[in-house]
Amino acid sequence: MSDIEEADRLEGVPHPREIFQLTGHAEAETAVLSGWQARRLPHALLIGGPEGIGKATLAYRIARFLLANTEPGAKALESLAVDPEHPVARQVMAMSHPDLLVLRRVSPEEGKKAPSEIPADMVRKTVSFFGSTAARGGYRICIVDSAEELNRFGANSLLKILEEPPPNSLLIIVSHSPGRLLPTIRSRCRRILLRPLDHAEVIEAVQNVADRIADLPRDQIGQAARASAGSVRRAIQLLLAEGLEVRSLTIEMLNKLPQVDGASLSTLSDKVQRERGLEVFSETVEDWLALAATDTAGGEAARLARYAETWEKVRRAAVEAEAFNLDRRPLVFQVFSMLAEAARN
Repeated sequence: MSDIEEADRLEGVPHPREIFQLTGHAEAETAVLSGWQARRLPHALLIGGPEGIGKATLAYRIARFLLANTEPGAKALESLAVDPEHPVARQVMAMSHPDLLVLRRVSPEEGKKAPSEIPADMVRKTVSFFGSTAARGGYRICIVDSAEELNRFGANSLLKILEEPPPNSLLIIVSHSPGRLLPTIRSRCRRILLRPLDHAEVIEAVQNVADRIADLPRDQIGQAARASAGSVRRAIQLLLAEGLEVRSLTIEMLNKLPQVDGASLSTLSDKVQRERGLEVFSETVEDWLALAATDTAGGEAARLARYAETWEKVRRAAVEAEAFNLDRRPLVFQVFSMLAEAARN
């Protein structure tokens, strides 16, 4: 799939389906393994938590395990690990296992951009998928990565499967914000809430894939881990394409608001224009706005509202720039103009 755009993959970085070490989250893994051994796995799991902490890695780990082990209790197992050379592991990596369906944003053909949402017609495939017998006699598994990328029609289609789950089926829903999902979806899933990783765990997770990422500056892994907020994805973004420099320069300018230095802004806009720069920039600004709103003295309603409104505008502008492949430079100037106005008032 090298010529097909995968919206859930950082370019040049192993995809969660290609990662076989799960860092942290041992309690969640034990709970799933115990449920399987007792033949009490639910028909749906909702794996929630901040982006980049291992939710999709756990989802694929569960899927590989269930597809490779069709008989609960047949042998004593201590983890959900599957050998990377196992035929099931190879099929999952190649997205070719007949009993696994993954709903995600991916380009429909070579040379085309991935859609901005998971199309509803893709979700409807679950009806025929779960309606047929498993090719290998075990589970049929569907992974949704992520639920936030479903539109209203897709979410409703998914709900129909949850309301009438077929036997020997498992729906694994990855969600960055479980609280925003339809209550009817949440209520029909067993929830697994994952926490952000600690500093040492982020370092370990990055080191586990470092050999597979070209030009990764190993001497900066600790610095990136400290700035990652417990997210391995964010740590890797910071390590690539001057991400740490983009973050540092953005924070430096944010701390001077409402004053804005034109020369520094021009330098920053050039760096944001480069690959991965926009995501690092927008996340840094959003984090700053969230902290500024939290720290507002006395919880002034008007100021809180301004910061919230600015946060939404920044997020929307970044999404549009990414979706339509717009020039990032004007976006940086636009964002700091909005931030300066919010900071002055």
